[in-house]
Amino acid sequence: MHLPASPGWLLVALCAATGAYCLLRMRSGVEEQRRAAGGEALMGFGMAVMAVPAAVFTPPSWAWPGYAAVFGAAALHALWAARASAHHLHHLVGACAMVYMAVAMSSSPGHHGTSGVPLLTGTLLLYFTGYVLVTGVRLVPVAAGGGAVRLGDRPELARACRLSMGIAMVAMLLTV
Repeated sequence: MHLPASPGWLLVALCAATGAYCLLRMRSGVEEQRRAAGGEALMGFGMAVMAVPAAVFTPPSWAWPGYAAVFGAAALHALWAARASAHHLHHLVGACAMVYMAVAMSSSPGHHGTSGVPLLTGTLLLYFTGYVLVTGVRLVPVAAGGGAVRLGDRPELARACRLSMGIAMVAMLLTV
């Protein structure tokens, strides 16, 4: 996505930091945290790479089909994993949105503000806006259960990461 330099770099930093925290969550003692964290790390780092301002780096033409293939594989994995957890349906929607954005970028290089299918873009924007609002409400503090919790096992940090990736997805979809 080709945003102006300042917002683009902020989006890169936000997504990269989220991806890094998700890598930390992959070492969690909680199995569900580990399972979800891998897909979220891929999404965070993939979004960071796509958000690099075009003035700094314009990906070669083969990069966009490569992104589409990687996130297409992630979508298939999320579809398979959704059998065990409904949260993976969100991963499926996110991976499909990344495929959609990669295809839109590859089909109209240089005209990123006018490409895409408005109905699909609008539907994805509605979904991710709703997701951001619901996830934001879930960040409201609840009473702690006592005892020290490892950094990678803190559910409120995982929710904050999901919230930041949802916000980043809305920003990226606005540029399609």
